[in-house]
Amino acid sequence: MTDIQDTTPDVAAVKAATLIESLPWLKKFRDQIVVVKYGGNAMVSDELQEAFAQDIAYLRYVGVLPVVVHGGGPQISDMLQRLEIPSEFKGGYRVTNTEAISVVRMVLTGQVNPQLVSKINSHGPIATGLSGEDAGLFGGRRRGVVIDGEEIDLGRVGDVVEVDPTPVLDHLAAGRVPVVSSIAPDLDHPGQSLNVNADAAAAALAVALKARKLVILTDVPGLYADWPNRDSLVSHLTSEALIEMLPTLESGMIPRMKACLDAIEGGVDAAAIIDGRVPHSVLVELFTSKGIGTEVVMGSAGVKA
Repeated sequence: MTDIQDTTPDVAAVKAATLIESLPWLKKFRDQIVVVKYGGNAMVSDELQEAFAQDIAYLRYVGVLPVVVHGGGPQISDMLQRLEIPSEFKGGYRVTNTEAISVVRMVLTGQVNPQLVSKINSHGPIATGLSGEDAGLFGGRRRGVVIDGEEIDLGRVGDVVEVDPTPVLDHLAAGRVPVVSSIAPDLDHPGQSLNVNADAAAAALAVALKARKLVILTDVPGLYADWPNRDSLVSHLTSEALIEMLPTLESGMIPRMKACLDAIEGGVDAAAIIDGRVPHSVLVELFTSKGIGTEVVMGSAGVKA
């Protein structure tokens, strides 16, 4: 059988330019840890799940050390509804009682995590599943939320206050891609689990791992300097500029941008929020000059569109 070569010089030139643009970024991130928080619509679309798995496998095979942290909001809400367990949010946090935490734990560790591991492993036996409860990876403490000056109890909801990165580092040393579910043991109530925010968990893990970059997948293109003006999408800003902007942001953006800020202040070189609805957005963010979302770095300069 003979295949006819149909790649024209013009097409070859475009492909070569794309590959060459990635060269400095391949050099920068080789043998470096990159923590990717997986969530939003990218979790429920088959096409986006496959594209994300391809991105993570690509990173691993070009010498980057990716670590995935995931939540499971859409799947948790669906399961609670199917089991006729009321789902309530206060101050942007899911109220999680004893009945609900069992569902959260089951969905994160028994459904979302193995499905994602399987998707990545369709490209080679490289991914392994972990829970924040495994080998003391995360330690959490309960938190409430203040609404109109009143402290509201959220039940089995907490913050990650301790991270032991040893189990993740062991898997990285063995050439594997750790995929971590965002649930943590309650340090003050042994034997109990806490539902923790996946953005904050990813930031805490990135700091503990001394990661080169944190990437958070969202359902928006990035941070807008003047929402709802869609021409005000910020490409790059400093930690100082972000601190000034935080009080003015939409409530849904605050936890994500706070996670970016926590990572930067903890020593991570850069943190970015990107649009997980765009296939292969992780590769575009890491291996192109302008990326695709909003990147935050330490510094006192301003904002760049």
